[in-house]
Amino acid sequence: QVQLVESGGGLVQAGGSLRLSCAASGRTFSTYPMGWFRQAPGKEREIVAVISRGGGSTYQADSVKGRFTISRENGKNTMFLQMNSLKPEDTAVYYCAGRRSPTYYSDIYYNTRDYDYWGQGTQVTVSS
Repeated sequence: QVQLVESGGGLVQAGGSLRLSCAASGRTFSTYPMGWFRQAPGKEREIVAVISRGGGSTYQADSVKGRFTISRENGKNTMFLQMNSLKPEDTAVYYCAGRRSPTYYSDIYYNTRDYDYWGQGTQVTVSS
């Protein structure tokens, strides 16, 4: 029932910036831990950044830490990924993901298998 739609991808030069958005349907967005993942050609899908339901906890992969920032606006059913200082190795399809509900022990999730809902992805290409 939940639909996620990514937007904001494009072609940029190394060192540039992009801001990705993920718009979610429904009225229960605030109950979903969310995340951004990416997949380059010939590679497995990997974590980029994840965020707890209320946005109070975040995690960024080492490869993007200090350059990318994840955030969410629950009142607008939207999650964002601000990407700065982009590198050619950031080139990939970027996906947003949501988990139906947290467990009693965690409100933030790091693996693709932890998520129930996925968008179709948005292409990010960084030229050198």
